[in-house]
Amino acid sequence: MTHSTPGAVILGASSGFGEAAATIFAEAGYDIYGIHLDRRAGLQHVEEIKSKIESVGQRAVFHNINAAAADKREMVLDEIAKTANSDSVRILLHSLAFGTLLPFLDAQAKTVSSDQMNMTLDVMAHSLVYWTQGLVKRGLMGPGGRIFAMTSSGGDRVMPAYGAVSAAKAALESHCRQLAMELAHTEITVNAIRAGVTDTPALRKIPGAEDMIAAAAAQNPHGRLTTPEDVAHCMVALAQPETAWMTGNTIRVDGGEDFVGSGPSHT
Repeated sequence: MTHSTPGAVILGASSGFGEAAATIFAEAGYDIYGIHLDRRAGLQHVEEIKSKIESVGQRAVFHNINAAAADKREMVLDEIAKTANSDSVRILLHSLAFGTLLPFLDAQAKTVSSDQMNMTLDVMAHSLVYWTQGLVKRGLMGPGGRIFAMTSSGGDRVMPAYGAVSAAKAALESHCRQLAMELAHTEITVNAIRAGVTDTPALRKIPGAEDMIAAAAAQNPHGRLTTPEDVAHCMVALAQPETAWMTGNTIRVDGGEDFVGSGPSHT
């Protein structure tokens, strides 16, 4: 049985921006295909997210896999193709935050290896290209499709131990521009979303996270941090047909935080 309801493929659907997008896109009438990687302890929370989606009448199909593994990606895309109509996947959100936080050079500490650098770039940047290829080649996404990728101001700033992730964010933004050009004839748009400092599990793994949170709350004109829900609501708005001429951008969703202070924001 195939479904004609519009669908959203969310990479990183079990926490942070991905979790918020999954629930808010569901409230907007989208079926959710959630991709996540969680150990047993986190699976109960995944069931809670699925219940929220189903409570508003939408399908919740979740896969606990490594989104950067080619064989797993192909398996999931084939599964989606079995139940989804052509062009029915209207949203792809790339919200994968798994990378190495080590310095490039440090005589007193461990430094990033080639494998760690490549893994970080592959998960946090290159995988966007491969998921997009898979959706388009299978005819799952067509005119009116919207592709979003979560970036951060760390893509053009430096801080201790953040080099590999910073490189991945810069590459991710470049991939969005390239995909926007190559997909223009298909009427699919591609934009990077640059959120303000947001208290997510990914942020908490960055050294100095508490200081970043305090600084961002102090400098944001609204007097608070960005929330995942702030970002998800903006993406739902950007998914409307009237935004078809917006593509290849890096869009700030931060309440004005970035232009009033020098502190980096991270996802």
